[in-house]
Amino acid sequence: MAIPGSAANYQPVTVKKPWYRQLYFWVLVAIVLGIAVGWRWPDAGAAMEPIGTTFITAMKMLIGPIVFLTIVGGIASVTDLKKVGLTGIKALTYFQVGTIIALLTGLVAINIFRLGDGVNADAATLKTTDSASKLIKAGQEKQWWEFITHLVPDSVVGPFVQGDILQVIFLAVVFGVAINVVGQVAAPILDAVERLTAVVFKVLSFIMKLAPLGAFGAMAFAIGKYGISTLTSLGSLILLFYVTSAFFVIVCLGAVMAYLRLNIFRMLGFFKEELLLILGTSTAEPALPGLMRKMEYAGVKKTTVGLVVPTGYSFNLDGAAIYLSLAALYIAQATNTDLSIPQQLGLLAVMLLTSKGAAGVAGGGFIALTATLSTLGTIPAAGIMLIFGIDKFMSECRALVNFIGNAVATLFVAKWNHELDVDRARRVFSGEVLPPPADEVENDFDMVILQKDPSDKTHHDDTAPVLVDVREKG
Repeated sequence: MAIPGSAANYQPVTVKKPWYRQLYFWVLVAIVLGIAVGWRWPDAGAAMEPIGTTFITAMKMLIGPIVFLTIVGGIASVTDLKKVGLTGIKALTYFQVGTIIALLTGLVAINIFRLGDGVNADAATLKTTDSASKLIKAGQEKQWWEFITHLVPDSVVGPFVQGDILQVIFLAVVFGVAINVVGQVAAPILDAVERLTAVVFKVLSFIMKLAPLGAFGAMAFAIGKYGISTLTSLGSLILLFYVTSAFFVIVCLGAVMAYLRLNIFRMLGFFKEELLLILGTSTAEPALPGLMRKMEYAGVKKTTVGLVVPTGYSFNLDGAAIYLSLAALYIAQATNTDLSIPQQLGLLAVMLLTSKGAAGVAGGGFIALTATLSTLGTIPAAGIMLIFGIDKFMSECRALVNFIGNAVATLFVAKWNHELDVDRARRVFSGEVLPPPADEVENDFDMVILQKDPSDKTHHDDTAPVLVDVREKG
């Protein structure tokens, strides 16, 4: 059922906003200004922290409701619940294979270049800062099986208050299935979910207008707090991580895209706003709503998007996997801890579990790394201090690869599930403007160029909003 203001009431037009009025341009300008301020005036840059954190907090405020409403609406509206279960199994299978490949990529890279050789660090003499000690303690207390038992929340509202996406997904699946099984009696609830979804995305469109300000604050703080010199102290390790990540995206994920008969570079161009937002804020969470809406517009069925994307944010962390294997082996080399091939493979097996659920947690990658080393016991956990200073500058890359990996995963699972319009995706990624999919509901955050149809008589005013850009509404 289309709600008032749905995409069905609009027709495409061909007028685009000039590049200097588009969101991605101003986010890019904000990142450059943030770097400049943090570099030239470190104290002023560090003082910008509240600007960045407030924007990220505002975005995270909506992530839980968006994920919950999208999954509930998707599951409740399908006619075959068995298909939903199969989609979930397919997604988890792909996630595990992707994580293994990402871990192996990092493992091979650090074994080839062996940047830790010659450091000769004594773990017993390494001093930890207060902030690092808290993260190390959190990692040491984390058990490998916790991500399973943590699925079930203590209360219905708890996951939304705490921002725990994994628990929100659990609740959403349960509620969605229940509404589906109840049937016609729950029809008003499903209608309310669809209407509330439109309202939440409208609020999101308001917050997204502040994205440049948030990116500026986050980048100015990072450079002002940690300094450019931090980048050069372990520049070779940072460079190896970025090059390895680029290799994984272009070669590994590019191969998956080629199998789908799609171009990885065109897809990256399609998501340039989200990628720049992640680069500026160092987290992939603010880009989650945009990823979901753009995937629907690109031809992926709404039910698949609603289930695969949020789940991938907790279970498909390719960037975190590369970071974990590369950083763990660097610490082993730097502390002269020799690991045989079987031991390295055992390390990889532990990482398959500890890497899950790292997203959405402050210092999640660092905590997962500590949990891995503590579980294995052969690499001194105190050696983490060797890379603590540069962890902030690796978080951007982790988040970028996580996001790209989830975009590719959604396309692959949709294709596997026969719910991907490949021709439409190819045309959309190439920049072609198309009408919205038939089952898409307009929610003021759709990335489609739309205008009110003059023949439509359901609206009696001339002030209906107009979508003027393929990637944002103005």
